[in-house]
Amino acid sequence: MDLKKIDKILQKEPEDAAEELLKEVEKAYGEVPYILNFMKQNPELLVTKILYDNSIIREFKRLDAKTIELISIGVSAALKCPYCLKMHIRVAQRLGVTKEEIFDAILIAGTLSNAAVLAEGTRAMDSENLGNGDKCGVCEIHEEKDGGV
Repeated sequence: MDLKKIDKILQKEPEDAAEELLKEVEKAYGEVPYILNFMKQNPELLVTKILYDNSIIREFKRLDAKTIELISIGVSAALKCPYCLKMHIRVAQRLGVTKEEIFDAILIAGTLSNAAVLAEGTRAMDSENLGNGDKCGVCEIHEEKDGGV
């Protein structure tokens, strides 16, 4: 959405601006996400959220829509948000993303989530049993004064 269109929308009453933006979201996704429908009661908040989300997800052209949805699927899976996950799967399917591509995004999210759990857990475990000059026994990084590794 270009700045002229945004400016035109923002000249309207908040409720009218919110309704117009929701139509734009529905056009882009094929549906309106639950949270945006819920936020209709607060049009000022809804308008700013949609504009912010749009500027990040829909306006830059370095990633295509399918890639954005695959990232969204991976992040939703990693964050364990079934509502976002299911919606982004539906959007991806409408864009022609295959079941195999969706599964690959979920596998990547699982791998990274697993690595994050292992990194956090082993660093915490090791930091409690350093005994080797305040240095992590696995990665050899010195512990910071604030307790971080």
